[in-house]
Amino acid sequence: MTSSPQEVPLHSIERTPEYEDFMTKLKDYHTLRGTTLDPEPKVGMIHLDLFKVFNHIVANGGYDKVSEEKLAWRRMAAELGLHSNNEASTAFALKEKFYKNLAAYEIKTVHGKEPPPKDILEDVTAKGASLLTRTRENFRGKRESNVGATDSPASGDDGTPTRERPAPDPVSSARASRGLREAPPQRVIFQPDTGPARATRQASNQQGNNSASPAINHGQQAAAHHSAVHPMPPMAIHNNSRGPSILHHPPNSENTSHLVTSYQPKPMKPLQLRPVATPSNAPGEFFKARLPHRFPVDSANRQPMQPGTGFDGPNIYTRCLNALRSGVTAEQAFALNHLVKISFERGDKYKFDSFPGLAEGLVEKALQIGSLFYHVNWTVSWDSFTDSNDVGCLDGNYGTPDILERIENLIEREIPDVIQTEKFADEMVLTTEAILTIRNMVTLPENAHNMSDFHPVKDLICILLQLPARDSLTEVKQLALDIAEQLTPFMTLESDDPLYKSLLSQLASEDRGTILTALRALGRISVNLEATNKLGEVPGPVLQRIVNWLLLNDDELIDACLDFLYQYTAVVPNLDNLVRSIVPDNLVQQLVRLLAHGARKYTRDYTIEQEQRMPAKDDIAPMPDDLLQEMLRLEEPDRVHQWVKCFFEEDNRSFITQLAAWQAYQSAFATPLKTINQPMITPADFIRNSTSVYKDSNAQVLREPGDPQQKFIIHGIRARPRPLAFDGSEYGRCLWATNIDKKNEKCGHFYLKQEEMWNHILNTHLNEQRGANGQYTNAEKEFQCTWGECTKYDKPTKMNLQSFARHITTHISTMIPGPNAVHRHQRSQWIVPAKTMSIVLEETPTFRDERTPDAPPQAGGIPLSAVLVLRNIARNVVKTEAEEELLKEQSRSPEKGGWNEKLFRPHLSQLYGILAENLAMSPYIASLLELIIPVPERD
Repeated sequence: MTSSPQEVPLHSIERTPEYEDFMTKLKDYHTLRGTTLDPEPKVGMIHLDLFKVFNHIVANGGYDKVSEEKLAWRRMAAELGLHSNNEASTAFALKEKFYKNLAAYEIKTVHGKEPPPKDILEDVTAKGASLLTRTRENFRGKRESNVGATDSPASGDDGTPTRERPAPDPVSSARASRGLREAPPQRVIFQPDTGPARATRQASNQQGNNSASPAINHGQQAAAHHSAVHPMPPMAIHNNSRGPSILHHPPNSENTSHLVTSYQPKPMKPLQLRPVATPSNAPGEFFKARLPHRFPVDSANRQPMQPGTGFDGPNIYTRCLNALRSGVTAEQAFALNHLVKISFERGDKYKFDSFPGLAEGLVEKALQIGSLFYHVNWTVSWDSFTDSNDVGCLDGNYGTPDILERIENLIEREIPDVIQTEKFADEMVLTTEAILTIRNMVTLPENAHNMSDFHPVKDLICILLQLPARDSLTEVKQLALDIAEQLTPFMTLESDDPLYKSLLSQLASEDRGTILTALRALGRISVNLEATNKLGEVPGPVLQRIVNWLLLNDDELIDACLDFLYQYTAVVPNLDNLVRSIVPDNLVQQLVRLLAHGARKYTRDYTIEQEQRMPAKDDIAPMPDDLLQEMLRLEEPDRVHQWVKCFFEEDNRSFITQLAAWQAYQSAFATPLKTINQPMITPADFIRNSTSVYKDSNAQVLREPGDPQQKFIIHGIRARPRPLAFDGSEYGRCLWATNIDKKNEKCGHFYLKQEEMWNHILNTHLNEQRGANGQYTNAEKEFQCTWGECTKYDKPTKMNLQSFARHITTHISTMIPGPNAVHRHQRSQWIVPAKTMSIVLEETPTFRDERTPDAPPQAGGIPLSAVLVLRNIARNVVKTEAEEELLKEQSRSPEKGGWNEKLFRPHLSQLYGILAENLAMSPYIASLLELIIPVPERD
């Protein structure tokens, strides 16, 4: 079953460790393949998560399977959360991004096959399927066979949109399959029928004979069929004159309708004008025509209007409004039943400012709930001189400031909560529907702004929230809180306001929904206004309950508490009350803990230094003796080929001069070949054969800027620092300095085995010889190591030969890995790898700004709210009276720093950790630390 777009969340990139690992492998694969990867391609305005897309397409069978199914790419886009108004365009864009970035990778990693070359995969359009069987032969053959044909994609709408061609006419395309061009349809100039309305006998007979087309006779039909089968050549009579088509008469009358040739334009008729009566030319007639007729001429013969006929009555909106204000119970039941439905479905069409009296009628009906539970009859008075002794009379102009005291003095009716009378239940339904209608309508911001200045609705909310604690009133109280939540953003409530006190009293409830909605209503006071939400005189127990709710595993409730605390701590007197009412250390501890709410760890690699390439040199390694003997057994040109493989490697950005290569080859083989009486290869043959080893190497002439002398080079190769043996193993070079005073002059001999180099150093450089038993004498003498840059024994040190030989072995094993080494053949030594550093970072919930989608993700959620509350505390606690009192106490003790030092010093290590690891939160943590740490300490 396919999920609807509303059920699937909007597609976004989830930067998990698995995502980062997948993207690293994908980048490496595209680099090896030689193609360009778009790491975050866009479909419309949405960046694709390639890891998520790859897994979803592969789970549905892969690219070929999805492309072969009709409309499958549309389904894939919907399941991935790529919602768009143009489903066909989104489906093709998704297919194209997968085709360019992931298709080859899928074939390689999932199917274990080699993907087609990029010239028939990434370089061509994403049309069709069968990538697993695509080759250059079948793909190009298919493309050549499809030239001029209609190529439709397999998936229906995931191909490139093309303009649809109309179906050819069956008559004119009778022989179109033989490759003949279809004749264009014959054009007939339209001539309006100006004859008599009654058809003549001749015209009717003609119409009966020519039923196929009234403008073409049988001869013309035959001519049209003949032109469709045998089209006329492109030679046509051109009319150079510009003008209407009626002036053109083709000479071939056989293909011309007689209506065209007989058409003659009618002459223009003169415009007939008649005078109009005006006050100047006919004053009598002018005023006579405008006198009202008090008694119509036909009034005597007009029949009286019967009930139910004529005017249909007002529309449903006005009908409900009048029925609500009528006071008739049956009419009110009809009105409220429809108002609930209208306000829920068509709230944008039903506004308070468009229907005067609607708000008053709904509030008056809702107030009747008071008489059901108390001995009172709530009414709204619009008279400025309201009788204050009447408890149930509410001031509609300025509100009722003592509404809470009036409610407190009311006497409750003794009504069972389970068993109710029919009249009570019906009245309860009507009042509930009135309250529900108000709730539905104020969800529209225009209605909420309109009702925020309507004082009776504030009194209504207070009355509803103070109703007795009964199960039957739970829904009513929740509706009242919903109304308050929508209205408070447009209100400025002081601490003595009855509505503000009523909302604060709801925080003592044990119901989660009541607490959550009341917190939201309090936190949103005057959000849409310039006035500050002061939230004054919040009781200490309420603040303690809010701090305790931060310990719960309830994200929605924690978010509402943090919104309230953010508004509350923005005012200095409130923070002074907070410090005195609760233990602020516990609050700060919980807020610091919430900075890592929902955090996850991930690793990111940073490049400190980019990869570098050492410049190419003409220095070619000398020929090892054992390698020379093997090469002398070869014949030309195999010897040249093998020499190039052993002493050079492929590099498209390097070269070596032809002279240096020839001289190195000549110095290595001239004397040995002469000894065994073999001829030397000619320089021309040497150059030609040396450039055929690697595919991108060739002989060139180099002209460098500023150097008038040209160079003959072999492009595409680079001399190896150490030669290779025939089996690909690398020789090791002896780095022992031949002269102690000149340590830069190294021995330079090459050996393939560790034992050979070890014997070479002991015999040649240390002048040690084996005894009669084949062993070296373990004599004690002064030894000095001159290998490379070794500084351990840079001065003569007295020791026995065995200990010094053990030191020499460490250098040899580094130069020549043993037979059990994992990496015998090292990477190219002329490439200096990039220096990278892996850092473990932390990520909390973030979001992207729709106005700047390319900007980095911004911090959001609970961690952002927590750091904003902490920043308010750090900024305002130093301005409170509690700060002055604490400083006086600390003046007599070794502790210093005030409240910021006391509250935040235990958590500095955590704050610094978040500053270093959480990139989205680091700006906010930095601003918090600037408030916490004094300036001299930061310096």
